Amino acid sequence: MISVQRSDDRFTGGDEAAGIESLHAFSFGTFYDPDNLRFGAMLACNEERLAPGAGFDEHPHSHTEIITWVVEGELTHRDSTGHATVVRAGDLQHLSAAAGVRHVERNDGDGPLTFLQMWLAPLEPGGDPAYTIVPGLAASAPYAVPQAGARLWVRRLAAGERAAVPDAARVYVHVVVGGVRIGDEALAAGDAARISGEAGLELVAAEGAGVAGAAEVLIWELSA
Repeated sequence: MISVQRSDDRFTGGDEAAGIESLHAFSFGTFYDPDNLRFGAMLACNEERLAPGAGFDEHPHSHTEIITWVVEGELTHRDSTGHATVVRAGDLQHLSAAAGVRHVERNDGDGPLTFLQMWLAPLEPGGDPAYTIVPGLAASAPYAVPQAGARLWVRRLAAGERAAVPDAARVYVHVVVGGVRIGDEALAAGDAARISGEAGLELVAAEGAGVAGAAEVLIWELSA
């Protein structure tokens, strides 16, 4: 089964006056939808847009694997374990909240910032928080999140190019840039697909989609 969620159907959150625009794919914060709490280990997929100088002040997390993918701009990150980094477009950041961690996320740059933040439920609670950053994550191999039994693939496709969709119990696909087709479904930037019980699927980048006919897609391979 392939269930498509359009970008325009996401719940809009954030704080416009503070320069924060948020689009939520799942029940989140003040928006509660009992039929849309999670998909496998996936708890959240938030598209965040921060104006220069805007951000999220220090706040806590626990028992969550937080994966951040910067689309445009630079994200300033600081956390209670002592990490202070700048995450740029094409970089992947992984904050394992474990038993508890606090962090700050800001746009300290001069231009707009757009990033995707995805939350996954760990298989086991507790443990010590950990932080990883992977600059310029390559498309040749997945990024494994064993704490949640998940793997993330980044696919960058030229117009008409194809890529296999993993044969997994569940697959979550988010189109970052451009457009793709999965089976009979056409997805544009910001659209997502939740795939269950399917095998042999392919992504096909749309002709002339996105910048210079390119597409960038995040694919989560989720265990049962």
